[in-house]
Amino acid sequence: MRDFQFPGRSAVFAENGMCATSHPLAASTAIDILKSGGNAADAAVAGAILLGVCEPQMTGLGGDMFALIQQGPTSNVISLNGSGRAPKAATSEAVRAKGHKTVPLHSVDAITTPGAIDGFCSLIAKFGSQDLSDILAPAIWYARAGVPIAPRVAFDWAGGANALQGSARNKYLINGEIPREGQLFKAPEQALVLEQIAQNGRNGFYTGPVAEDMVNSLKALGGVHTMDDFVETQSTFGDPLRTEYKGLEMMEHPANGQGATALLMLNMMKHFNFEKMDPMGAERAHIEAEIAKLAYDARNRFLADPDYVTRIAHMLAPETANQLATLVNPARAIINPGAISEAVHKDTVYITVVDKNRMSVSLIYSIFHSFGSGLASDTYGVLFQNRGAGFSLQKGHPNELAGGKRPMHTIIPGMLSKNDRMIMPFGVMGGAYQPNGHARFLSNMVDFGMDNQAAIDAPRCFSENGVMKVERGYSNSVHQSLSEMGHKVEIADGPIGGAQSILIQEDGVLKGASDPRKDGCALGY
Repeated sequence: MRDFQFPGRSAVFAENGMCATSHPLAASTAIDILKSGGNAADAAVAGAILLGVCEPQMTGLGGDMFALIQQGPTSNVISLNGSGRAPKAATSEAVRAKGHKTVPLHSVDAITTPGAIDGFCSLIAKFGSQDLSDILAPAIWYARAGVPIAPRVAFDWAGGANALQGSARNKYLINGEIPREGQLFKAPEQALVLEQIAQNGRNGFYTGPVAEDMVNSLKALGGVHTMDDFVETQSTFGDPLRTEYKGLEMMEHPANGQGATALLMLNMMKHFNFEKMDPMGAERAHIEAEIAKLAYDARNRFLADPDYVTRIAHMLAPETANQLATLVNPARAIINPGAISEAVHKDTVYITVVDKNRMSVSLIYSIFHSFGSGLASDTYGVLFQNRGAGFSLQKGHPNELAGGKRPMHTIIPGMLSKNDRMIMPFGVMGGAYQPNGHARFLSNMVDFGMDNQAAIDAPRCFSENGVMKVERGYSNSVHQSLSEMGHKVEIADGPIGGAQSILIQEDGVLKGASDPRKDGCALGY
């Protein structure tokens, strides 16, 4: 039980259904869908689409999504990959010929086709119970009526607005100015796009006037995207990856997501006595950071489009974790074995929903960096993601940029089970931090006895490209100890990540937790 004399947040309890996400309007919309007879898939899509209006710096129609879905308490968990591909005419040679060693973040070369809308439509077609028009109606209404800018959204908007270019500035600034906290943001062009999808399904986005606007805008920017690239966008279903950690099973989305990285971290963590460490101490922070460095180096070597990945079994083999764990020096930071391929960023949304029949959906939806590429379609203002920056330009690398290929992705939804019973859909946002965040979240609960809200609230740290970023929840003595171990310690510029979860208790009661680092909440009924 938390100390009620200190600031904090209580977990939320309910019996019939629950949503936890990063914006209260999206959470309340999801609950309204459940109350109207919709299921968790309907509610998750309704809330996620609305998040693109509430938090456009984080996500939007031009992005990608991944989900894990369990249709009922005894059903298998299914993964859904709603990530787009590089245009068929794209080549790494062409980008290297421009003098680049990495794909530029805010260039047309970084723009992959949006996979999220096909993913949402596939999710509803397979698992949904309501018409797409009813599911999209709340987002359409809010896009026209406007959404007041929430405090965290205002913070992120101000930090990312410099990325906006061309027509995107007209759509995502108000009279040329960055929106203020509490100011109403309207996106009427997005309402028009959503109406096309409501009427025509995925074809309302990937064919017709919306697709033509996107393709023409990309061509004008020098892109090689075609209508065929959009028409042929297709999401895929599969099976999650799994590992066990002290009696719980962690399920992660397979490649091209980085879920295997979280599982490798957990496999390595089994070789250390985390339960004997101070959860807020330097020893735990150091060991976790060293494990992450090694796991992320493996990620950068092995993970790519699932059609090109060949080393996942090796990455998740117990022998691999054992060998890597021996490289961790308990008293000294090692030189980063491989630079993490992108900076920690905050530009992702996550939503989880559990309904009265215990369908569980764990869904993550992103445009990658803040405002994605910073480029938008001219007419409808669809903000293009820059997921192509996740490709490697190294010749022969499994994640090398190539036409029709999916890039390595950072976004990963998670689920936990115990004794073959689903107990928690959850997610931790934050770009590269996510696998580290998943491992830390589980460790907070299993090793240190925290409930899901306390496990989310606890301070975070992350070693990124040779710098140990720590939140202000760590003491000066921890900073000093980490420095003495060889870490370059810095206070993070902003909060590290954000998390949401719903625990399905043995008695059937739902316990929702939502990260105070975001504007959102857990709501139930």
